[in-house]
Amino acid sequence: MKPSLLSISAIATVIAAVAASSSVAGAALSGFRSPSGNIKCYYNAKGLGSAGFAPVLKCSLDHADYGAMLQRHCETGDWHGFTMTPRKKPMIFCPGGASGDTPSYRTLAYGRSRQLGPFTCTSRMTGVTCRTRTGHGPFVSRQAYRAW
Repeated sequence: MKPSLLSISAIATVIAAVAASSSVAGAALSGFRSPSGNIKCYYNAKGLGSAGFAPVLKCSLDHADYGAMLQRHCETGDWHGFTMTPRKKPMIFCPGGASGDTPSYRTLAYGRSRQLGPFTCTSRMTGVTCRTRTGHGPFVSRQAYRAW
């Protein structure tokens, strides 16, 4: 049986769609780390938030004096930092498993800012502050955090 032009087109379309989705899924996500390396944030334009897929910024800390206190607020998983979407106040981040995200981090020098989608983050010796265009954001450091 000879393949028809229609079936060859359909196969080519499926192969192209799989290749495109694979390259997006495997792409490294853009992020930064503080000069000390303790704070890391990355942006996922199609991250999974509480209301479905949306732009998401996730910030984690290797060491935080308040980590044990925030861990008590996690119903499942371990506390790893904060996550936020463009229009809401940041929430604590307690993943119950691997996210599959593969961020790539560059050092953000003290006194410098970086735009990640709708989020702007500034690194200072006292910690990292991120803001959305609507004014929400967290300040995170080893010693303290605030979310508004």
